[in-house]
Amino acid sequence: AWFLARLKLIEELIMTKFIRTLSISASFALFVACVAETSPGVGLWDVTIDTPVGSQTGVWTINTDGTGTMGSDLGDQAIEGIALEGNTIAFDVDIDAGGQSLSLSFSGTVNGDSLDGEFSSDFGPVPVSGSRQ
Repeated sequence: AWFLARLKLIEELIMTKFIRTLSISASFALFVACVAETSPGVGLWDVTIDTPVGSQTGVWTINTDGTGTMGSDLGDQAIEGIALEGNTIAFDVDIDAGGQSLSLSFSGTVNGDSLDGEFSSDFGPVPVSGSRQ
C-alpha cells in the first residue's frame, strides 16, 4: 500500500510538471507569434515606376522571408535580401536592361495599402508608387 501511494504521488508530480511545461511552452509560442508580427510591406503590390523613358507597371511580390519578385511584361526578376523594418522596405537588385546589367537600390515606405519610394540609380532617383492587391 505504501508503495502504491508513493507511486501515485510521483505520477501526480510528473503530470503537474508536464502541464506546467506545456503551459509555459504555449505561452512562449504565443509571445513569439505576437512579436514576429508580419511587416505591412508583405504582400502583392501593383506598382508604377516612373523611368526616364516613361512609366512602367508591374506586380511586386514581397515575402516574409525577405525574398520576392518584381514582375512585368518583360518577365519576373527575383529579389533577395529584402529588408522589412517597421513600415519600410529596402532591397538591392541587379536587372538586365537590354543586355546591360543595372544595379538598383530601392527604399520605400508602406502606409496602409499604399507604397511610395524610389530606386537609386546611376541616372538619379526613379520614383515608385504602388497599391496593395
